[in-house]
Amino acid sequence: MKYRFSLYLISILSIFLFSCDGPPNDEKLLSNLNEDVTFLAADDLGGRAIGTEGEEKAADYLAKAFKKAGLQPKGTEGFFQPFTVSKPSNPHEEAVIGTDGEGITGRNVVGFLDKKSDKTIVIGAHFDHLGMGGSGSLHRGDSAIHNGADDNASGTAALLALTEILKHEELSSNVLFIAFSGEENGLWGSNYFVKNPTIDLGSVNYMINMDMVGRLNEEKSLAVYGVGTSPSFLSILDPINSDSLKIVTTESGVGPSDHTSFYLQDLPVLHFFTGQHEDYHKPSDDSDKINYEGLVKVVRYISRVIKQLDSEPKLAFTKTKDSSDSPRFTVSMGVVPDYMYDGKGMRVDGVSEGKPAQVAGLLKGDIVVQLGDSTVYDMMSYMRALSAFQKGDETKVIIERSGQQVETVVKF
Repeated sequence: MKYRFSLYLISILSIFLFSCDGPPNDEKLLSNLNEDVTFLAADDLGGRAIGTEGEEKAADYLAKAFKKAGLQPKGTEGFFQPFTVSKPSNPHEEAVIGTDGEGITGRNVVGFLDKKSDKTIVIGAHFDHLGMGGSGSLHRGDSAIHNGADDNASGTAALLALTEILKHEELSSNVLFIAFSGEENGLWGSNYFVKNPTIDLGSVNYMINMDMVGRLNEEKSLAVYGVGTSPSFLSILDPINSDSLKIVTTESGVGPSDHTSFYLQDLPVLHFFTGQHEDYHKPSDDSDKINYEGLVKVVRYISRVIKQLDSEPKLAFTKTKDSSDSPRFTVSMGVVPDYMYDGKGMRVDGVSEGKPAQVAGLLKGDIVVQLGDSTVYDMMSYMRALSAFQKGDETKVIIERSGQQVETVVKF
C-alpha cells in the first residue's frame, strides 16, 4: 500500500514539474491572465497613473514577473528605465521628456529574451492608466478610481503571457519585452525609449503592440493595425487564424498607442485591439468584464504571428498614409463607434447620456447609413459627413435597426 502511494506521489510530482517546465496550456494561460489583470486593475493600485504609488507597485510586479520568466534586465536600472517629464507652463509647448529636472517620473519596465541572434523583436504594452480620472476621463461625476482593466491591464497581462510562451520557442530572433508608462499622457514612455533605446534599434526587426485586447466580442473581431508598414504582414494573418477570429486590418502605422513611436523610427509595427466599449476611460472598466477566454485566443494568435514571421528575413519597412489626414469636426454625436464593424455604415457601440445621439433616440447596435445629405459607407465617410456641421445645426439621420430603416433628427 505504501509502495503504491509513493508511486502515486511521484507521478503527481512529475506532472507538476513537467507543467512548470513546459509552455503553458490554455487552462494555465487563462489562470495567469486572470490573476495578472485582477492585480493590475485592483483598487489598491489606484488607477496606475504615472508617477503614483500605484504605478510603482505595478512596475515592481512586472519586474518580478520578468525575472521569474528568466528575462535579462534591459533597463538603465535593472529592469527599470526611469524618465522624467517636465510639463511646460505654456500650454502651446510640448512636454519635455528626459531624465533631469523636476516633473513627473515614470518607469518603463524592460526585459530581454536572448536567443543569440542579431535580430530582435520588440513586444510592448502600456501599464499606466488614468488614476482618479482627470482630463482623459469620460466619466461624468465625482472623481473615482479608473482601474483600466481593458485599458491596459489586458495588454500588459498578454505581454506577461507571451514571455512564458516565447521562452520555450526556438526563435531566430531575440525578444525585447517593454511595459510602457505614460502612454495615457501622450506616449511618453515609448517616446522616451525610442530616443534612448537600451538596445541597438538597428537590430529591431519589427514591433508588436497590444492595447485594449480584453474585450473580444461575440463575432471574435480582432483589429490589426499597421499591416501596411511591411509587405510581409498581410499575407500571414489569415493562414494562421486557427481560432476563426474575424481579422479587421488597417494599413496605417500611426495611431493613439505606443506602436506609433516605433513606426516614426521607420520600423514595421503591428498593433492589436479588440474594440472600443462603453467602459472606455471610465471607472467601470473593471477586471470582471474581461473576456479571459477571448484574451487567450488573442495571445495565441499573436504568438502564431511571431512564429510565422520568424522564418522571414529582416522585414522591409513601408511608410503608410497616416490617420492625421482624417477630417476635423467641431461637433459630436456622442456615440462610441464600433471599430470592429466592417459592414456598410457606422455601427454604434455605445451612446453617451445627454448627448445629441441619445436625445435623437439612437441606441447601441444602430447602424448609421445616412447623416444629412451624405451616405455613410464606413467610418471615414461618417467622419466626413460629421465635419460639415456646426454647433446649433440639426439634420436627419437614417439608421438601420433590426433590419428596418428608421429616420430621426439630431441637433448638435
